[in-house]
Amino acid sequence: MTGKSDLNTLSGRFRGFYPVVIDIETAGFNAKTDALLEVAVVTLKMDNKGWLQQDKTLHFHVESFEGANLQPEALAFNGIDPHNPLRGAVSEYNALHTIFKTVRAGIKYCGCNQAIIVAHNASFDHSFLMAAAARVNLKCNPFHPFCTFDTASLSGLVLGQTVLAKACATASIPFDANQAHSALYDTKQTALLFCELVNRWKRLGGWPLIVDDLPR
Repeated sequence: MTGKSDLNTLSGRFRGFYPVVIDIETAGFNAKTDALLEVAVVTLKMDNKGWLQQDKTLHFHVESFEGANLQPEALAFNGIDPHNPLRGAVSEYNALHTIFKTVRAGIKYCGCNQAIIVAHNASFDHSFLMAAAARVNLKCNPFHPFCTFDTASLSGLVLGQTVLAKACATASIPFDANQAHSALYDTKQTALLFCELVNRWKRLGGWPLIVDDLPR
């Protein structure tokens, strides 16, 4: 663990934030009424030269909360059958409790202050995660209550693409459309994309920025 002044650490690079890549599959678009059905997270780490890499992966199929809406169009889109016993689904509480425990340990180990969600169109995933955490009364939520790192916006800036599959293709990251809309697959590809965006900026000389060399 190193301090926030070291630019080759997560805490130094992201101003004390601990970035965690997340993808959530749901039964609709309303975080308060529609079921959260699948969640995956990938935590990140930096090597001793400051290159961003994937670290730990967690993945859960999730039981619909009592009274949840299940929109047929959403289920047809993501191919999830919420009633299939072979999913091995766990409760929202068990899934989020395990994720939050792992994330809090990462925050402590890396000397960060708080976790921040990294996701493609991040407001969607953030809203469902926060709604589920409130629903199961998980008070020790390690994630920032409203800030996110959105790879759709970052990809639009860096790559000229905002769709995940097209952004990955532009960044020479393989993307299998047949596996898309699986939370685990989409999270892994989003993590690869975010690492590439951060590392590309570093390769181009944009980080660390040598302020003394800039014209005044």
